[in-house]
Amino acid sequence: MQKISLDISRLDGFVSADEIKGIEKDTLAAQVALQNKSGKGSDFLGWVDLPLSVSKEEIKDINETAKKLAKSSEVVVVIGIGGSYLGARAVIDALSDSFDLMRSKRETPAIVYAGQNIGEDYSAELLDLLQERSFSVIVISKSGTTTEPAIAFRLLKGLLEQKYSSEEVKERIVAITDKSKGALRTLVEQEGYKSYIIPDDVGGRYSVLTPVGLLPIAVAGFDIEKLLQGAADMIKLTNEEVSFKDNPATLYAAVRNVLYSKGKKNEILVNYNPKLHYFAEWWKQLYGESEGKESKGIFPAAVDFTTDLHSMGQWIQEGERSIFETVISVEESNRNLKVPHAKEDLDKLNYLADKSIDEVNKMAELGTLVAHVDGGVPNIRISVPKLSEYYLGQLIYMFEKACGISGYILGVNPFDQPGVEAYKSNMFALLGKPGFEDETKAIKKRL
Repeated sequence: MQKISLDISRLDGFVSADEIKGIEKDTLAAQVALQNKSGKGSDFLGWVDLPLSVSKEEIKDINETAKKLAKSSEVVVVIGIGGSYLGARAVIDALSDSFDLMRSKRETPAIVYAGQNIGEDYSAELLDLLQERSFSVIVISKSGTTTEPAIAFRLLKGLLEQKYSSEEVKERIVAITDKSKGALRTLVEQEGYKSYIIPDDVGGRYSVLTPVGLLPIAVAGFDIEKLLQGAADMIKLTNEEVSFKDNPATLYAAVRNVLYSKGKKNEILVNYNPKLHYFAEWWKQLYGESEGKESKGIFPAAVDFTTDLHSMGQWIQEGERSIFETVISVEESNRNLKVPHAKEDLDKLNYLADKSIDEVNKMAELGTLVAHVDGGVPNIRISVPKLSEYYLGQLIYMFEKACGISGYILGVNPFDQPGVEAYKSNMFALLGKPGFEDETKAIKKRL
């Protein structure tokens, strides 16, 4: 079995073998608590064994729904925010043609997103586009009342009802929501929409391997069975029988906590492949929302290299030494393109002639790694054989498991997000939501 791998050799001089050994006991205890579901937030650990429990029948049903939506639609809109859309977008963007939306001939519908913001121009422009295209909607919300996706769904449902008959509208909406309660579940029962369940014991940021992520990924034309297989194989590679030093989840969780204890308060996830931009956005939510509480937690940031070497590179090289980098390195490109020879060589690039673009990129990666380590930035390297459903499944599960372990080492509940509610209460008060009258008076006094 080929697998992703973790290299911590570039931590020499920053973290000693004794320091890693010193945190091993706590790390393994955290792993046991995760596996046994005996730690904080144990009601939300359904994702731990999830890749092994998705049946062939469930996969078949999701694929059939995906084909039905794809057949009838030029565009499929995925409505959701946070974990309700980031996981799907991470995988879809990583596997798609970079210029997919501009292709005139398509085998699958264009996937676009709504409900991840409250941008008026964005929403109006999306409605303009959909006036001219056949479209369907996948709406993802456990409650059905989260403000951003609820507004988007109200707008898009209204447009569907203008364009299509009531029977066709029913065929063009698929809901992914709670199994028994909430506004969206009520609407599903009333209107007869096709629906899938968000498991009660899986939080949004851990939900990419549930229908939340699987259905949009399948609509985009990718193999969800291979994605799940990659995750299932990573379960074996990170279970309690694997030694601490050979287990990428325990080792990653351990070393980042050692670095945190030594003043490295900010982690930068680095990629050298632009297709991984939204994978980094998914990772940022996973770690930020899981660990950032009780005045604790590493701040997760991300950069796209080499692009951001021309903007953030100076700060990373010589700014405050409170950072470390985790680099996702994709070993093999899916395409091959070489630097051409130029007769006049005005740009002085003939020394690169006949080298692949990826070879140039890899040397940029290696040169940057050495420069940053020399500049006082510890580096962790995660090697991915290639971008495929299988290896993305491995990477997703490794990061999820390491996040749970890391949160337990830190002493927080990695599966709740109490701080997210603060902005919502203030927003509801300012908008005059019924039931928030006292909060409205109080916040208006402050302002």
